[in-house]
Amino acid sequence: MNTLKGGEFLIKPIEAKYVFSLEELTEEQKMLRDSAKEFIDKKVVPNNERFEKKDYAFTEECMKELGELGLLGIAVPQEYGGLGMGFVSTMLACDATSGANGSLATAYGAHTGIGTLPILFYGTEEQKQKYLPHLAAGTKFGAYCLTEPDAGSDANSGKTKARLSEDGKHYIINGQKMWISNAGFADTFTFFAKIDDDKNLTGFVVNRSELEQLESLSLGEEEHKLGIRASSTRQVFFNDMKIPVENLLGERNNGFKIALNALNVGRIKLAAASLDGQRRIIQQAIQYSNERKQFGVSISTFGAIRKKVAEMATLHFVSESGTYRAAKNIEDKIAQFIEEGMTHQQAELKGVEEFAVECSILKVFVSDATQHIADEGIQIYGGMGFSEDAPMEAAWRDSRISRIYEGTNEINRLLAVGMLIKRAMKGHLDLISPAMEVGKELMSIPSFEVPDYSEYMSEEKAIIANLKKVFLMVSGAALQKYMMDIEKQQHLLLNASEILNQIYMAESAILRAEKHFDTDSVEAAMARLNLYHAVEKIIVAAKEGIISFAEGDEQRMMLSGVRRFTKYTNYPNIVALTEKIASAKIG
Repeated sequence: MNTLKGGEFLIKPIEAKYVFSLEELTEEQKMLRDSAKEFIDKKVVPNNERFEKKDYAFTEECMKELGELGLLGIAVPQEYGGLGMGFVSTMLACDATSGANGSLATAYGAHTGIGTLPILFYGTEEQKQKYLPHLAAGTKFGAYCLTEPDAGSDANSGKTKARLSEDGKHYIINGQKMWISNAGFADTFTFFAKIDDDKNLTGFVVNRSELEQLESLSLGEEEHKLGIRASSTRQVFFNDMKIPVENLLGERNNGFKIALNALNVGRIKLAAASLDGQRRIIQQAIQYSNERKQFGVSISTFGAIRKKVAEMATLHFVSESGTYRAAKNIEDKIAQFIEEGMTHQQAELKGVEEFAVECSILKVFVSDATQHIADEGIQIYGGMGFSEDAPMEAAWRDSRISRIYEGTNEINRLLAVGMLIKRAMKGHLDLISPAMEVGKELMSIPSFEVPDYSEYMSEEKAIIANLKKVFLMVSGAALQKYMMDIEKQQHLLLNASEILNQIYMAESAILRAEKHFDTDSVEAAMARLNLYHAVEKIIVAAKEGIISFAEGDEQRMMLSGVRRFTKYTNYPNIVALTEKIASAKIG
């Protein structure tokens, strides 16, 4: 078991043997995946048109059947009616269940993630016994009410109020929430409000069916959305809603922390939920390109199409690599915390929180990749791609929301770097010493000796190590200049985040390829192709960042460092790699 700290990948050389991937699933996990996939292929895929026609009842019907199969209770401990499986299995179920239709994926993710986990993590024993068995079985569905009209990314600024009744036995809730997934068929509502004049939110949970006055929790009409059309999305209104004081979730004033930790899980699960959608889009695009004839031949023979397929497949390989790597890191950290005496719920909460940086990285990279894959799918279909009669336009519409919910990608980019800096400042992660070492290296004369890169993936791993130096160089110098005001430098933080994201994902793919595939494999080709593109993106982001805050000799030295740390000894033949991948995928 490897128990790295969150963010530690930046300052430690990571060995391939410590990186988990799909090639290492147990037989039990494979059966779980196959069971979920069988349900999706039989029940969902043939009925995709019903989702597009906003058949909300069908979404609910599918969710009930997922509950009967046990797929809503993967992460819920057995004592509360679930299966009590590990974090990797939770991610695997999300992956296998979410690919065919965005509406069902949203309902499933909202219910099993933010609709269930706050109760599991923060609920009293009585609350867990009351709510979790129904949520795990799908006899009740969960909704999570955080966003308000004037409180989106700034969630703690919400205006929903709670006041204690005169007898001290109830809270009276008034306020409004919006964009609430599953609201139309949910009964268990987790929501956040400020008690009296508190500065921070407090969490609450209630079954709507148990309210004295059902209309005290009322719903707006279904929102009509660009995509995920059959996922129920409504406004929720609290009108003097009276709930017992024991419905308070966690501790008073601790709601914002509950919300953030629920979103951390939601972010990595969103990455998992995107993977099978990527697979299906790529498969459909390849099939169409083989069947579509132009100038007397299949369009899959054209270099421009083959390049698209190769890059789509590469993005998927990388997305998969990073997602399951982080999932296993979290699972290992949970096991470590349990060994140290924490309860399972405490351990899972702290395990996910430990890897909050990686969760944000994955949310951004994988959702961006999925949108790009869907967009290229439309392009391969050509005019048909724009038609509702073909599957690509729905896939594109459904994937678009992924860059917005669980915190917009822009917020998550800022969060990833911000959380990393805070971890360093609190002493949880030593970024200062490695950054100082990079500074010394910049002042030294570079070696002109040609390295020996005969060992498999040795040059690629050396490049990854150097890319980490780019991040440390840019972020270290920026921190030195701006200190506590660094959070105000959003342009710079976005550049740093791009470097961070590319490093983590490129390393994940390289180490997966090294561990499970040989040097001539298509997987190695995808890892190398992605690394090349990652290096190019990092060069752009680093130069833009450096030029924004450094001048004179400091700027020249750092730009020289970018050139030094992004240099290949042996450049890969990108066209040859692309063709190798395309040949393997297209057939």
